Amino acid sequence: MGFNELLAELPSMTVAERQFLVRRAMELDDATLPPEHIAIVEERLEEHRRNPESALSLEQMEARLRSRFPQ
Repeated sequence: MGFNELLAELPSMTVAERQFLVRRAMELDDATLPPEHIAIVEERLEEHRRNPESALSLEQMEARLRSRFPQ
């Protein structure tokens, strides 16, 4: 369900359903990574700093994905 569809459905939702949506939105907004995930991100960033040529641009990645998974 898209954002606009969700907004259109709000008036028909119960108070409990709307409260759930608010709580879930707040959880997503306040999402923090666990320490082990932060360590992985830091490690990969350091690898990229040492060898920036190893990364692909967004355009290159899109082209690879499109060639691998044609529609």
